[in-house]
Amino acid sequence: MIKRLIHRLLWAVMILWGATVITFIIAHAVPADPARVYAGANADAETIARIRLEMRLDDPLIVQYTRYLGKLIQGDLGTSLVTNERVLDAIILRFPTTAALSISAVILWLLLSIPLGVLTSIYQGRFIDRTVLFIGLIVISLPVFWLARMLQYYLAYRTGLFPVAGYVNWTHIILPAITLAIVTTGYYARLVHTNMVEVLNQEFVRVARAKGLSEWRVLFKHVLRNALIPVVTILGLDVAALLGGVVFTENVFALPGLGTLALQSVFNLDVPMIMGVVLFSATLVVCSNIIVDFIYQWIDPRIESE
Repeated sequence: MIKRLIHRLLWAVMILWGATVITFIIAHAVPADPARVYAGANADAETIARIRLEMRLDDPLIVQYTRYLGKLIQGDLGTSLVTNERVLDAIILRFPTTAALSISAVILWLLLSIPLGVLTSIYQGRFIDRTVLFIGLIVISLPVFWLARMLQYYLAYRTGLFPVAGYVNWTHIILPAITLAIVTTGYYARLVHTNMVEVLNQEFVRVARAKGLSEWRVLFKHVLRNALIPVVTILGLDVAALLGGVVFTENVFALPGLGTLALQSVFNLDVPMIMGVVLFSATLVVCSNIIVDFIYQWIDPRIESE
């Protein structure tokens, strides 16, 4: 266990270092002068030149990257060129909103998709199976921003069941979470269905039934547990992506989360903020992979010995 953890942590460090290199290169390839963005549109050439000197933007790229990496190690992600806000403070301020939305959406779509996936695998090829999978295919195809607008109009603006936009308390999270759950439930239901059908046809299931185990025990103790292993892989990546910022949903519902922050930073050409959000998202992906790796061992202890 300890050896595996050390190996994973070393792998995580290498991935994050690679992420810093890629984000640094992309940021400096963008045709935007940080000094001009910081100075404003009406700044004269002399002011821009002075700011470039203060920011040391004319140093060789390797020197700039070394300085950037040194600050990262100290927990300094830089300062916004637009608001003069520390990037880390901006991320910490907005992360709870994104986390609340992400966790709520995940709980909703798991509560819907797992029972639907199990049900359709039990009644494979029958009317309920075809109907659920057909509806799932439709909702998978729906653009998130379109569905968000429709739900916002009919369930918030027209009926007043939910707040239209903004974030004051937990009720403002419900409709965005429902939006994400709807577009994701169909995919996860199909994923659970496919894996359940595959596991149901394996030899150990026939052996379990031959031993006289009840059908519900076979399904939930043996089949579902094995069928969830691939689901956990996808779920780990999806959760990390959600926590990194749900751009369309947050912007439609005017939620002050990481997705909104990322989009605003792109529009404002706020390079330090963009780099900070990207690195934070990469860190979440790496951490989620480590967590998923250990969840594997809990679901199937045989994985630890492989």
